[in-house]
Amino acid sequence: MTQHIFTEMALILGISAALGFLATRLKQPLIVAFIAVGILVGPSGLNLVASHEQLHLLAEMGIAILLFVVGLKLDLHLIRTMGPVALATGLGQVLFTSVFGFLIALALGMSPIGALYVAVALTFSSTIIIVKLLSDKREIDSLHGRIAIGFLIVQDIAVVLAMILLTAIGAGGEADSLLMASLGVIVKGVVLLAALGLLMRFVLPRLMDQVARSQELLLLFSIAWAVLLATGGEFLGFSKEVGAFLAGISLATTPYREAISSRLVSLRDFLLLFFFINLGSQLDLSLLGAQLGAALIFSLFVLIGNPMIVMIIMGLMGYRKRTGFLAGLTVAQISEFSLILAALGLSLGHIDQETMGLVTLVGLITIGLSTYMIIYSHQLYERLSPFLGIFERRIPHRERDEDSSERSEDADVILFGLGRYGRNIAANLLARKIKVLGVDFDPQIVSECRRQGLPVRYGDAEDPEILEHLPLHSTQWVVNATPGREANLTLLKALRAHGFSGKVVLTAHAPDEAKMYREAGADKVLWPFVDAAEQAVDYLTTSAETISAGIPWPVTLGEVRLRPGARAVGMHIRDLDLRARTGVSIIAVDRAGRSHFDPGPDFLLMAADRLVLLGSRESLEQAARLLEERETLDAQSGGAFRIEEVPLEPESPWIGRSLAELDLRGRCGITIIGIRRGQEKITSPSPSEILRAGDVLVVVGSLESLRSARCQQP
Repeated sequence: MTQHIFTEMALILGISAALGFLATRLKQPLIVAFIAVGILVGPSGLNLVASHEQLHLLAEMGIAILLFVVGLKLDLHLIRTMGPVALATGLGQVLFTSVFGFLIALALGMSPIGALYVAVALTFSSTIIIVKLLSDKREIDSLHGRIAIGFLIVQDIAVVLAMILLTAIGAGGEADSLLMASLGVIVKGVVLLAALGLLMRFVLPRLMDQVARSQELLLLFSIAWAVLLATGGEFLGFSKEVGAFLAGISLATTPYREAISSRLVSLRDFLLLFFFINLGSQLDLSLLGAQLGAALIFSLFVLIGNPMIVMIIMGLMGYRKRTGFLAGLTVAQISEFSLILAALGLSLGHIDQETMGLVTLVGLITIGLSTYMIIYSHQLYERLSPFLGIFERRIPHRERDEDSSERSEDADVILFGLGRYGRNIAANLLARKIKVLGVDFDPQIVSECRRQGLPVRYGDAEDPEILEHLPLHSTQWVVNATPGREANLTLLKALRAHGFSGKVVLTAHAPDEAKMYREAGADKVLWPFVDAAEQAVDYLTTSAETISAGIPWPVTLGEVRLRPGARAVGMHIRDLDLRARTGVSIIAVDRAGRSHFDPGPDFLLMAADRLVLLGSRESLEQAARLLEERETLDAQSGGAFRIEEVPLEPESPWIGRSLAELDLRGRCGITIIGIRRGQEKITSPSPSEILRAGDVLVVVGSLESLRSARCQQP
């Protein structure tokens, strides 16, 4: 018998893995594949399932762990931070779907109790699927993503209340009134909550501190706690699901919630496999065929009606049609909770197999189609946008308020994406007196940046409408610091459509992405990981390490990196006169992965050079301060510091004089880094180079300094 069960499970798992692989290739959630596995191995297919009791036990364990994790992750703070929109859309969608779903079910000839179950089942959307899809698209922290998660939490709370209510109806029986049964459940619920409150206050914190000393024990205790309270919930007349949910809530306030949750997710997904297989194995395909017409009607209601009511509510609350559309798509399916709820009704005798099959069929249709709707949500919006204006108020004040504060009239750089990488770019640009306007789709990041004084607006790089509200006319650069082909290419296309004449910089994580962006017309491509890796290797292979390893007695070495804007940038080593001023020698310069040992006095220093210095500890500190000193623009050298070509006029007093004699660096604050003489190009000319008539000088410095009277004198 044991061998038979083991072989049966092995076959089921093998078929599940094969169909699961096919589902991922089709970009479908595994829920669809697992239900298909159940139908395939059940009586309607290969009839491989004989161990129904074992399969049912694993399915119940999976449901208990699922509800435990939901309770563990219940984040009421998110609902509060999102304000009324999460409650309004959550409760509004639940009310709309349940009422109209009930009326549609009655119109199709269903019994009132069956219609009630179907209506409630249509109400809930899959938190697991939506979070997974939004995470894959990097939209979990966007405004529409946060709103979606907020009203999904409202739905999670509603489904638990629905389970309590339906359990009370089942406990009422024929003799007792529903009112008395409900009151009994309420009283027992209050007692259970009070007991849990005391445990959470006085027992669980200390107990969890002891349990958490062992990660294995923490996992075992969490599972045991979930199953014990699930059993207690059923004993008190609720359900195993309600008990497991409360078990999760009781541990949600401990500092170990994330550790427990991360370890249980894989176990939850594995055990839920058996719930969906068990569900599929109980379906009769002949009954499903008879329910196909009703299933299509309910599926269209969910696929169209649910997003529409979310868009209406969000539009009335002042959100843009795009935000409402993207958030609405996340409720265009029914969830695993709908199937669990229907299974509960079947076990209580409230509904029959036909109704169970109807809910399952609606789940397969809506989950399958809505997955593609969410994956291709931006393409759908572009096609439907002209028809969605009715869902947006004339002034979408809710999102305009996000944009209104700290508006700047102009900006040198518009920077999309203010994560760690983008925020560092913004900070460095601001430090160099460059006007930056940040744009990000995460409301929390927008709020943090405003508190830090960074001009920022709420917006998404994939939203073409955001460009209407940005000062593109005064912007020289638009930089997208976030990865993702769709986001980068959409932004580039939208900027070109708006006639943006400045330069566009995109961010790539792979060589093929960078090639694609350049071919599409990007002016520059940032490679954060590649650049960081190269810089890390540069640090690991620095000249200082090589020199130190080769000298048999201790020397004092220092290293200074020249940052853009440092006074030493653009100077020759001889111009620094570092040895005379501090007693320190520059013995090597690391530049772009290459080491220049013992550089000569004419070696030109550039930004990002790392100088290896030799001297006493005190002199090294003095030299570092000197090298890191920032260039300041005074009245003489005011204006931009840049490279220009300057032709020598025939009557110029510079003709016939050497660069050393002119001393342009000391007198004017400019440096000649090249000379174009006919077809000849002289780079890094020596101090003894004599200037001739017709020379074109490549000058680094300020043109105002060059034009000053003092510079014109020989």
